[in-house]
Amino acid sequence: MRGTVEAVCISDIRGIHKTPVSGRIRIVEGFGIEGDAHGGNWHRQISLLSREKIEEFNRRGASAANGDFGENILVSGIDLRSLPVGSHLKFDDALLEVTQIGKECHGHCEIFKRAGDCIMPREGIFAKVISGGTVAKGDRVEVC
Repeated sequence: MRGTVEAVCISDIRGIHKTPVSGRIRIVEGFGIEGDAHGGNWHRQISLLSREKIEEFNRRGASAANGDFGENILVSGIDLRSLPVGSHLKFDDALLEVTQIGKECHGHCEIFKRAGDCIMPREGIFAKVISGGTVAKGDRVEVC
């Protein structure tokens, strides 16, 4: 199964939306994304979301943009939610392992306050970095 990276986003503070990056992000083995607040030695180093899920959400009247759900990597062409824990995602020279599907929402995030719902707890996935590299909008991603 193959898809395309639609956006890469980071934030230096946890709990807020992430800002899309125009260039390449550096993915560090055992850490996550350089400059992102969620990096560290834990199982949720990188968050991912399917572009199609955001489009579906927006068709219900929301106006969510890239990074609004706190996702680091937005992908089209792959239903990320359907991947089992332990799946691998290959981006050119970076390799991620899916560690968690969805998450508990500890409080209502900015998008929930604005739109009355948030899809990240249901549709987002989380991964740890197996091998580092770089990723940018337009790159291919493959489930392996």
